[in-house]
Amino acid sequence: MEATVIVTFLALAQYVLFGIMVGSMRQKYSVPAPQETGPEPFERMNRVHLNTAEQLIVFIPALWMHALYASPLYGAIIGLFFIAGRFIYRAAYLKDPGSRGTGFTMTFVSSAVLLIWALVAAILEMI
Repeated sequence: MEATVIVTFLALAQYVLFGIMVGSMRQKYSVPAPQETGPEPFERMNRVHLNTAEQLIVFIPALWMHALYASPLYGAIIGLFFIAGRFIYRAAYLKDPGSRGTGFTMTFVSSAVLLIWALVAAILEMI
């Protein structure tokens, strides 16, 4: 379970980092809180941060369900793909939002695999 804790920590630290980046861009572009609009670089980073929060709502429970019913180690490895995907998503979205597909796919598939694998393992455990 230690691997699950470490990957959970890394995913949450990444989310905090993205939040800090939004705050930094707020200062750089003089976008006062709670304003959500401003120069395009700020809006893109803000969207990356918000989208990461949306993805974490599925990822973290999926990671922990997988750890409980399938494999903490394999779940953590899949979780690292999720985290890498979020960094790829961020870089692509900041450059050109239309190019975010690879990062989005990595995060979506990671969560889907964790969820489905955990469900199958839980059903097999129940039988």
